[in-house]
Amino acid sequence: MCGGIVGALSMQGPQGGGASLAVHLAYNLGRIASYAAAGLVAGALGQAAGDLLAWQRGLYLFASLMLVALGFYLLGATQTLAWLERGGQGVWKRLQPLTRRFLPVRGIAQAFPLGLLWGWLPCGLVYSALTAALAAGSAGKGALLMLAFGLGTLPNLLFAGLLLARFRRFAQARITRVVSGLLVLGYGLYGLYNILHSGIH
Repeated sequence: MCGGIVGALSMQGPQGGGASLAVHLAYNLGRIASYAAAGLVAGALGQAAGDLLAWQRGLYLFASLMLVALGFYLLGATQTLAWLERGGQGVWKRLQPLTRRFLPVRGIAQAFPLGLLWGWLPCGLVYSALTAALAAGSAGKGALLMLAFGLGTLPNLLFAGLLLARFRRFAQARITRVVSGLLVLGYGLYGLYNILHSGIH
């Protein structure tokens, strides 16, 4: 879904040179800012629920299970996270009409606010990260976690926009999805192992 948005931006935005790079950076920085804001809210909600160990363990378990589901999702073994994306459609339907104000994208002034709105697009990947932000323990930690998640996605989407044709083939290659899926799946399984054998530190 994000690849399609980047492709559309690339086709209608400034072509080549520093202008194109500036637009793509502004677009992605807006998106990452929205992720951080969502992480702040999720972290605050988790903190407001209290500091009970059982609650923390439950959140940590849920976050680990979401990462396992995400790993299988990236591997193409399941569509488990599709229901989460459908759940976010209600918010997106209210925000999507606002994107028309910033199209076509001609510069940073349109790209940044469009990125802010794009950050609320229903996405199973983002929702998986938000479950970890919920268990982060505070609003600040939740925001930092989602900021790190957003920065981790930046190279992919930035290069996809600037080198669209070549990078799309790489990003959609089976080996890329398999390696990504296995890494995320492994991290989720590590979280489950930690819950069962080590507790939460």
